[in-house]
Amino acid sequence: MSVKEQFEKLFANRMSEEEARDFLVGLYEKGESVEDVTAAVEVMRAHSVKLPLSEELRARAIDVVGTGGDKSGSFNISTTVSLLLASMGRVVAKHGNRSITSRSGAADLLEALGYNLALGVEQQVRMIEETGFAFIFAMNHHPAMKHIMPVRRSIPHRTVFNIMGPLTNPTGARKYLMGVFSPDFIDTMAQVLANLDTERAFVVSSEDGMDEISLSAPTRFAWVSEGRVDHGIIDPREHGLKLAPKEAVLGGEAEENAAITRAIFANEATDAQRDIVLLNAAYALFADGQVRDIPEALEMGREAIESGQAARHLDRIVTLSRQV
Repeated sequence: MSVKEQFEKLFANRMSEEEARDFLVGLYEKGESVEDVTAAVEVMRAHSVKLPLSEELRARAIDVVGTGGDKSGSFNISTTVSLLLASMGRVVAKHGNRSITSRSGAADLLEALGYNLALGVEQQVRMIEETGFAFIFAMNHHPAMKHIMPVRRSIPHRTVFNIMGPLTNPTGARKYLMGVFSPDFIDTMAQVLANLDTERAFVVSSEDGMDEISLSAPTRFAWVSEGRVDHGIIDPREHGLKLAPKEAVLGGEAEENAAITRAIFANEATDAQRDIVLLNAAYALFADGQVRDIPEALEMGREAIESGQAARHLDRIVTLSRQV
């Protein structure tokens, strides 16, 4: 039986818990190949509750997402970046969940900001149509995980699910800024994205252990474009940004992180809090394909914050999520 057929059996709940455990542990022990992860993602996407976006919106959609698991304790950088992109007219299908390895996941932050998490697929589509942003709450879009989760929890080490989550956006988005918890997985994730017909994507992991582009150390990346994968290193100083220790971007519980996001959008945050968002947003904008280069993208993000556009748009997103 092929790996893909075994994943089909797992997602269809036709494996016993013992079989499922042996299968996932076996993959981990041999080391999951690009082909293994590609097969798993294809099956998980096929079993997901999808968003019926128009072809025009699907083509524009981007996700800013990470594996988590970096234990950095930072505030919710990816979600703040996603909201900033939406304020600049981008179409952001933010796939995420509640906290698993941190004190505040994407869902926790958005809830603390006032966003209504209990939206059905038609309401999520309307959010994207009217605000350019919707939160795709993973627990509501991957029902098969309900019977897989107990097996995952019984395994004392990571499984393939720890790396495939960011790859399973049910909107069919083809553009990404994707963070991974270890540089060891950059190339695997990038090759899987290339296999899945991704248009443009950065896969990043910093040398200080963040699944983001860091201000405190160089960040390794893979650039996926039209089936090709290239590699490089991001140094924030090359973009005119100052280095800052990881402690400068620490967060806390959801309410504290929400206050940081609002402070950034009110142009009242620390330089490090603002700059790490601007830097990650700049690379997301480049992946989106609507800017010439990173300096232009940095300036666009700075203008969205300083003009109040980001803060106003966040309020609009929150308000509409409670009205649709």
